Formats: sequence, C-alpha cells, structure tokens
Amino acid sequence: MSYDLVIKNGRIVRPFRTGVEDLDIAVRAGKIARLEPGIDPSRSPVHDAGGLMVFPGVVDTHQHWGIYNPLDVDTASESRACAQGGVTTGITYIRTGQYYLNRGGPYTEFLPAALDMAEGRAHVDYSFHVAPMMLQHVEEIPSIIEDFGIPSFKIFMFYGGHGLHGKSSDQRSFLMTPEGESYDVAHFEEVMRGIQAARERFPRIADSISLSLHCETAEIMRAYTERVERDPTLSGLEAYSASRPPHSEGLAVTVASYLAHETGLATINLLHLSSAKALEAAMLMATTFDHIDFRREVTVGHLLTTYDTASGLGGKVNPPLRSEADREALWSHVLEGNVDWVVSDHACCLDEMKFSPEDRDDVFLAKAGFGGAEYLLSGVFGEGTRRGLSANRVAELVSANPARRYGLANKGDIAPGMDADLVVLDPTKSFVVSAAGSESAQEYTPFEGHELTGWVKDVFLRGERILADGKIIGEPTGRFTRRPTS
Repeated sequence: MSYDLVIKNGRIVRPFRTGVEDLDIAVRAGKIARLEPGIDPSRSPVHDAGGLMVFPGVVDTHQHWGIYNPLDVDTASESRACAQGGVTTGITYIRTGQYYLNRGGPYTEFLPAALDMAEGRAHVDYSFHVAPMMLQHVEEIPSIIEDFGIPSFKIFMFYGGHGLHGKSSDQRSFLMTPEGESYDVAHFEEVMRGIQAARERFPRIADSISLSLHCETAEIMRAYTERVERDPTLSGLEAYSASRPPHSEGLAVTVASYLAHETGLATINLLHLSSAKALEAAMLMATTFDHIDFRREVTVGHLLTTYDTASGLGGKVNPPLRSEADREALWSHVLEGNVDWVVSDHACCLDEMKFSPEDRDDVFLAKAGFGGAEYLLSGVFGEGTRRGLSANRVAELVSANPARRYGLANKGDIAPGMDADLVVLDPTKSFVVSAAGSESAQEYTPFEGHELTGWVKDVFLRGERILADGKIIGEPTGRFTRRPTS
C-alpha cells in the first residue's frame, strides 16, 4: 500500500496523552491515514524526523492580518511568519471601521471583499472572527454563520471611549457606525442576545458558536491615562501599563460575565488576559456563573516578556505588557490548568507606522500591537517545559483546545482522519530571537535578544512540507476554512 508521505523516526506528541510515542505517520490525500509503529513505506516518499518531536500543527486563533497593512499583503508575509513558528492554521479578528479594510457597511459586502483579498496568498490555512459593530451586524449573525462559515464573534469592550491606541472623542467616525448608535455596554448586550439566538437557531453547531471579548474598561483607562500623563516618574511601557491598569481588565471581565449570565450566552472566551487581577476575576466569574462555559486565553507575549524586559516601545500592545509579578501569575495559572490556550495576537506593524515621527520615544503616540506567531510554539514549549509543563500539555494549549473551541474538528491532534498538519520540533536546540531572522515584514520585535529553546525545523500543511530546515518552501497553498468542520 502506498501513501503520499510517510514520516518515520518521530517522537509523536499528542494532546490529552502522557509522554511521547514512537510512531510512524502515513499521509494520504492531506489526511493522516495511519498512525502506528513500523509502517512499511513501500514506494511512498519518506520523511525522516531524525528522532525529533512531532507536534500537531499550531492553531493560532488570535491574529490580526490586515490591521496595519493591506490584507492581501499581510496574508502573504504574515502567513510565512506563521509557518516559521509551527502555525498551520491562523484565525484573524476583523471588523468594519478604520483599519482593516477601512470601510463600514454590512458584512454581506465586507466579507466577500476580505475573502477575495486573502485568496491564494496564504502559506497556512486560515479563517476569520467577526466583530458586530452595529445593530445591522447583529441581524447578520445567522448569515455570517451559515453563508460564510464563521461562527465566532468578538467585542472590543474598550472602544466605548478609546481608539485603537489611546483616548478618542469621536468613536462613531473611527468605528464608522450609524448616527444614533453607540458602541457601549448596551450594544454588547445586543450582540450577546444575537449570538445566543443563533445558537438556538443552529443547535447542531451551537457549541462552536462563541463570543470572544477584549476585556478592558474605557472609563478607567481614560482616567488613568490622564493620571499617568501628569506623573513624571512613569515612562515607556511601564507608563502605558499604568494607563490601562490591571483592575480595568478585572472590571471588564466581571461586566462581560454578568451580561453573559443575563443573556443566557454560555460560550464565552476571555481574550489575552494579561494580569493577576484579570485571571483572578476570570476564575471568580467561572465559579459564580458555573453554567457558563468560560475559556481563558493568554498570549505568548505576556508569557515571555514584561514592560521591563521587552526590547523597546515596539512592545506596546493592548492590553499592555505587565510586571514580572503578573507574568509569573500567568504562568502559575497555566501550570494549574486555568488557561485554555495560548496565542500570538499577531499584528504586524511596520516601523514607520509603529513609531511617531513627532517623537519616536513617546509610548502614547506609538501604535499598539506587534507580531509573534513565529515564536509561539518555541516560546510556550521552551519556557513551559522549563517550568514543568509537559509536551502533551503544550500541544493542548497551542493546538487541540483552540481547535475544538472554534469548530476545527479536523485540526489540533495527530490521529487517523485528521488533517496532516505537523510540526517537527528539535526540543534541545536553542536560538536567540532576532527580527532580522523573521519571515514577518515587521522590522523589530519586543523579543529581540530573548533565548528560546525548541526550534521549529519542518512544518507540513495537509501533508505538504511548507517549512524545511527552518526555511519557507513552495508556493502558498493555504485555504480559507469554513467552520465548523466535520
């Protein structure tokens, strides 16, 4: 019996298992056909994994292709960065308004344009999450699910009085919302009711229909920004963290959770929790409203660096990089099993756009966001295993758990019938992060100079090698993935 590919001599890392397994992987038609020891390759092409670990492809469910660069440009370059980091599926958050496609209107017109811009340019598989910014979008939720295969939605809670980078007095023009509508807690409730109505309308896929929330409180942020601007002792990334304090996250988590309780929406994802107070609130809400299926997310950026150790103001992000104490608290929650998945929050922002030409050193004038997908698996594996995290748990955090939540039933594990998305990782090889070595178009990284252990050597997308010895090969073969998959 012949196969399209047989991977031999790999130490297979599967989620929800204990230890690695010495198994061969046979691939046919983009799927894993067999997983067992001693597969006879016959006349099949063979890839020798050389005794290295083989992980399921990383499913990075928090990215922002097209936020600062045209979507077609970002799809090409940033999907290369994904492959470099072992990411074989990326899901991008998009919305109407300024940035992204810089247009308002209905998603029935927006989404076809976005899909057309991305088609044929991605080196990894991809999908979108959608943010309902106006009441018309709430009405479109069933169509977004049924016609476009997008069952996941987002609320940016801080947009009530903030723009993407700081204070804003004109949110309507920034978000391109209709006259008479406000993007506030009342709108968040409407979104939750609309999503819950869709879950009831589509009961077979209800568990894959979820709402994700960026939890920060605009009013707290506005007041604290003014405080920080008057405080000469604070500067840089520490000042930015103080202007968006951790209790702003905790308060927003609490409000979001009670709204979920009020509206009966049971599938809630709390995004990029960055602080001890945010996790404290998230755990408290899970106990208080135990009928809600909360999932908790952190980013590799918040796990790897702080406002003291990041390389320059390129580390500005929302929510901000925090203190070392907060970073340690996040790791404690990861090790205790309180975090469901880890993502990159990848948002490529070129140097000329990131830093203000008026004052390159003013953190409040800099743009928010940076890339990181190329360091996702290595960062979680190296730092996590050093702290006692098992390789199997790493596979759960970066692959299996996000795939299951967001309706990617054919990804996130190594098993017969699954997509043959595979990462060969050298667990002992260390490297020093340098922006110059990244496939991203971004010219800097807050991780510059950090040493990571666990090098992504080879990556396969549906059985086709897209990364060989750390280098991108081949033309883009990534596909838009309608969800949920079977």
